[in-house]
Amino acid sequence: MGTQGQSPPENYDSRQNQSEKEKEKAIDDWLPITSSRNAKWWYSAFHNVTAMVGAGVLSLPYAMSELGWGPGIAVMVISWIVTLYTLWQMVEMHEMVPGKRFDRYHELGQYAFGEKLGLYIVVPQQLIVEVGVCIVYMVTGGRSLKKFHDVVCSDCKQIKLTFFIMIFASVHFVLSQLPNFNSISGISLAAAVMSFSYSTIAWVASVDKGKQEHVEYGYKSDTQERTVMRFLAALGDVAFAYAGHNVVLEIQATIPSTPEKPSKKPMWKGVIVAYIVVALCYFPVAFVGYWAFGNGVEDNILVSLSRPHWLIAMANMMVVVHVIGSYQIYAMPVFDMMETVLVKRLRFPPGLTLRLIARSAYVAFTMFVGITFPFFGGLLSFFGGFAFAPTTYFLPCIMWLAIYKPRRFSLSWITNWICIILGVLLMILAPIGALRDIIGNIIDKQYKFYQ
Repeated sequence: MGTQGQSPPENYDSRQNQSEKEKEKAIDDWLPITSSRNAKWWYSAFHNVTAMVGAGVLSLPYAMSELGWGPGIAVMVISWIVTLYTLWQMVEMHEMVPGKRFDRYHELGQYAFGEKLGLYIVVPQQLIVEVGVCIVYMVTGGRSLKKFHDVVCSDCKQIKLTFFIMIFASVHFVLSQLPNFNSISGISLAAAVMSFSYSTIAWVASVDKGKQEHVEYGYKSDTQERTVMRFLAALGDVAFAYAGHNVVLEIQATIPSTPEKPSKKPMWKGVIVAYIVVALCYFPVAFVGYWAFGNGVEDNILVSLSRPHWLIAMANMMVVVHVIGSYQIYAMPVFDMMETVLVKRLRFPPGLTLRLIARSAYVAFTMFVGITFPFFGGLLSFFGGFAFAPTTYFLPCIMWLAIYKPRRFSLSWITNWICIILGVLLMILAPIGALRDIIGNIIDKQYKFYQ
């Protein structure tokens, strides 16, 4: 009797568990990734296009000039096939455990590699990609605004790039307060349309300009060592062009799911549409741009296409609209991580004040880094190989092997190992070339802070 008197009633524990679950659900209903699950398949299509077809598409002709015709076409096509395959794997793995959804990349990593190891493997790489892309888009948005200003008003007083980056950032201080993926779907749709539009302008204007006189397709570097290094750096540029995997599970988390109608069906439908659009953007821009200008093409094809003025001004404004949407797509998972830590770990009360301070601080940080290092895009090849290759090319394959354990030498086993080997080679080789390029630019004093 005495011991019974000391123990709490049995239903006390269940009530406590119930209230804990309710609290947890309330937080999940507030966090940006899990707060809204009513997206349609076409949301997945334009979110994926916005995430994938970055302003990096405009540097693909330059990457082709460093790779050459044969290797360039091979790298572009193989990358498209491999990344479509790894994207399919991620869509499949989202709900492979009945009754559970892996709403975030790191949750899948934790299931595959263990609670702590999964976090350590996935989160740093995902953050490098997402924060890196946001910084690059700060600079890209600022540069495109500046180009638009300089083309439209060539006689006006020159304004520093710093101020254009600040103007671009001011939009994000407002947009970053939108609560979740579904609330930015309109912006994402506009961004997807713009990315397709400026890609089309880039290659159609190249066709119109035609093959330039004295065009050369050989490698332009004077030494063999430099040619090899630039070839490796170009691999990183291509890897950067396929970075959408870092937000794919988070996009799928917004689609409703039932046992009869799992989310993977509408998600995969959207991915197929997105990848067709990606092919229609990437391949013509890369191949036609290189065909027209050869190895003299600029690192942004729109710079090579200096006329007609109105068309180039319009294309630059389209880039601005696109990177506004793309920034938000890549920032949303970062907001989710920040808010999860602040609310679940540090016990801050969820609400508007927390969101306002945390998200504004993030936008301010990316703006500051973009202003300080306006050459950040030049570091992309390094990041492209170092972090984009694992999360896009081979991490999904490793997870697939760890979870499904396909029979050795079966088709699935061989395919995954081929992707892993290609991805690891890309991860090792691309940063070597990029680092050599970065050191060369530092020696030549190419990098200027606070432009």
